[in-house]
Amino acid sequence: MIFSDNKKTVSRKARREHKRDTAELMQQIEISKTAILSAQNQFEHVVDPTLIDCYIYELNAAQLRYQFLLRSLKNREIREV
Repeated sequence: MIFSDNKKTVSRKARREHKRDTAELMQQIEISKTAILSAQNQFEHVVDPTLIDCYIYELNAAQLRYQFLLRSLKNREIREV
């Protein structure tokens, strides 16, 4: 009986952690979207060649992070099924 209760507790704890991790991942995706939009906006308003390069790199980095996070979320959902 004690063993069975421990299994249920571990399972509940794992589900809570999984939900928390998924929520954190979703939050990071939203932050990445904001970073992409910010870099695009900055890029559109600069004229200095150095700053243009800076925002190109910033935009590329934000897009790569966004793609990584989306893949991570997709892989997480696939493992759930």
